[in-house]
This record gives sequence, C-alpha cells and structure tokens, in this order.
Amino acid sequence: MREVTDTTDSAGQNGAAEGLVREYLADWKGRSDEPLDVTPLSGDASTRRYFRVGVGARSYVLALYPEPFVAEKLSFLGMRDLLDGYGLAVPEVVDVDGPRGVVLQEDLGDRTVQEVLKDASASRREALYLEAVDGIVVLQSKSGEGQRRADCFWVAFDIEKLSWELHYFLKHYLEGHRQRELTVEDRATLSEAFHMLCQEIASWPRTLCHRDYHSRNLMLNDDRLFWIDFQDARMGPATYDLASLLRDAYVDVPEELAGALAERFRQQAVPEESRELFRRRFELMSIQRTLKVLGTFGYMATVRANPVYLPYMPRTLAYARRILSRYPELESLWRTLARHVEELA
Repeated sequence: MREVTDTTDSAGQNGAAEGLVREYLADWKGRSDEPLDVTPLSGDASTRRYFRVGVGARSYVLALYPEPFVAEKLSFLGMRDLLDGYGLAVPEVVDVDGPRGVVLQEDLGDRTVQEVLKDASASRREALYLEAVDGIVVLQSKSGEGQRRADCFWVAFDIEKLSWELHYFLKHYLEGHRQRELTVEDRATLSEAFHMLCQEIASWPRTLCHRDYHSRNLMLNDDRLFWIDFQDARMGPATYDLASLLRDAYVDVPEELAGALAERFRQQAVPEESRELFRRRFELMSIQRTLKVLGTFGYMATVRANPVYLPYMPRTLAYARRILSRYPELESLWRTLARHVEELA
C-alpha cells in the first residue's frame, strides 16, 4: 500500500482516525521510548483505513476498522489462519485490539504485482503469473480437503448474490456514473439477461474463492507472492479467481499469456472439463465480474466522490465488449448496454 494521495476524505475524519491509532499505539508500545511515525496509506474500496507505523527501525501496517469487532468473528483473521494453513503466503498478525477496531500486521512494503509489472520483463511477468495461477490451484485443492467449519464455506456466489452485483452495476455505473435513463423495455431485457447469466453460473460446481484476486491484492515480498484483502472469501465457480486475475482492471495481460495460463489452470484444477466448456465458463464468469467491477468503480466515483478508479474503466469496458460480442446468447445484453455505453458498441 502507498501513502495517501487522494484527498476526498475530510481532514476531520483523517484526524479522528489518526488520533485513535495513536491512542492504541501508546498502549501497545508501553514504556518504549523508540520514535514513532504514523503515515496514512491509501486503501481499497472498503471502509477500512490503513496506516504505516514505524517504531524505531521496525515497520508495521495497521488496519483500522470502522467499528469495534470480536476477534474470533473477524473474517480477516479467520481467513488469514486458513490460508496460512494451506501454505499460502499471507501477512503475519502482530496484535489485535477488537474494541478499538485495530489489526496490526507485518509490513509487506509497496510492491504490489501491479507496480512490479510496470517495468518487468516478459519472462518476469510470466513467472509472476505462473505463481499466482498455481496459488489458486493450491487454494482450491487444499480447501477441498478435511473439515469445512470456517464461515467462508457457508456463503456463496449463488444466483441472488450474482444478480445483486449486476443490478448494482445498473444502479451505480449505468444510471449513477453514466447518468443513463433506462426504458421499461431496457430494464426487462437486462433483467432477463442477468437472470439467465446468473442462473447458469450459479449451477456450476463451487470451490473456495479469494473473491478479489488481482494485481493489487498480490504483493511481492522476499521473492514470494503474498495474498491480501481476502476477508470476503466465499464459495464460487472454479473460474472466479482466474477471471479476476486474467481480466484484471488494473493491468493488461497479453492474450497469448492469458490463454496459456488458463489452459495450465484447467489441466491442474478441472481436467475433467473440455477446453470448450472451460473457455465458456471462464468468459461468462469474466463478464459477470467485469460488470460488477464497473459497478464498484461507479459507486466510488459518484457516491464516495473518489475518482481514483476512473482511469481503469476503459480497460474494463474493453474486456466487457470483447466477451459480450463472442456469445450469441449474450447479444440482447450486449445490444441493450451498447445503446447506453458507446464504448460497448
């Protein structure tokens, strides 16, 4: 994570948050007289706030939740331990203060995969993506073994959740950000198309998904890819995290590389699926997630007045257009959206 550059939050809110953080740190440090430095960091689309905390020569990242929590019920902590048990690289937790809403964890630095890829060679890019794809395979394989007691196994991308995300796209991207007025016919067509898409996706076998597996949530530290932002993990299609990774709003993945990675994943994770069936499931999952991402970006731009995601909309729209144009059964969805969003035409 980086130092804050977005100033949409008020100074008062930032000051109150930093005051709470310093109050916590005063107790945590105890009688130590080491110098203390607190720097706000840019976070994600959630309501959590992040700070880099320097204590002498050591550095930590502090997550401040909007409300107090019970540590045993916090999904981040439960998922961290689960993923760690699977052998996946996740940040160590240093301290937890539920009443103050604080999780103090190791500092992984600022080298997200998004940043590393900016000057990476083709061979370096391929190596990073191979490790990332193989990580999804590990998650799906390990989570299929043993008992499933964690909360993540009891929530899923069912038809209700998938449909909700697509209607969120209508509300916050199409009507909110793009200010388009939909006719009764438009709404009927889109609702029917959304239902058919979500019904098919929800019928596929489910496995455990990170849910937001992309270049900003993978960090390079000590030559390993660390997973972050995994607290919303849930059950879903095998292609969900792969679609998040290879149809990433933040970076371009060359099509030849994406194809090779997808085939590698198919052979390891779902070898029983034909190439044709797998490709279809990958692309239908990609279009659902792509539209959902546009909804999130639209919400951040309009409701939260945060423009940070605006530069990533064109790439996301390009993904959507390519996929929508490939499948005849998506034509009514494509044509209706294209009348309102010229980038999709």
